[in-house]
Amino acid sequence: METATATGMDFELSEEQKAVRDAARDFAQNVLKPGVIERDREQRFPKDEIKQLGELGFLGMMVSPKYGGGGMDAISYVLAMEEISKVDASCSVVMSVNNSLVCWGLEEFGNEEQKQKYLVPLAKGEKIGAFCLSEPEADRDANSNHTTAIDMGLH
Repeated sequence: METATATGMDFELSEEQKAVRDAARDFAQNVLKPGVIERDREQRFPKDEIKQLGELGFLGMMVSPKYGGGGMDAISYVLAMEEISKVDASCSVVMSVNNSLVCWGLEEFGNEEQKQKYLVPLAKGEKIGAFCLSEPEADRDANSNHTTAIDMGLH
């Protein structure tokens, strides 16, 4: 298959990326799909399904293997997110928050002690990362927050 473009970039997926996509699709179809309607209807957190996502390495995909992650590229992550999101929005949000908001921030800005204490179990799926919005008027829009942190030198 020709992949020539105006910029000369090759947009073919690697075999590893295809394998990640296929594994995520298989998990979504065979594990998530059978109970997704009931979980949504009952507003039940997908605890067992999230545990399995972690065991399969989907909760720390781009985290360095040094910290228990998969060390994968962003394309692999997006392919996996797409497959999970097609079937179960709740699981995909947990997966996204854990990978993008929590693990990325800790790996990028955390010190070594924080990485060992928090990033390692998060990347392995032993813990689940979360975030909260601090202002009621922001509703579900994180960009609408106006809270400011001021270092008062108390640490």
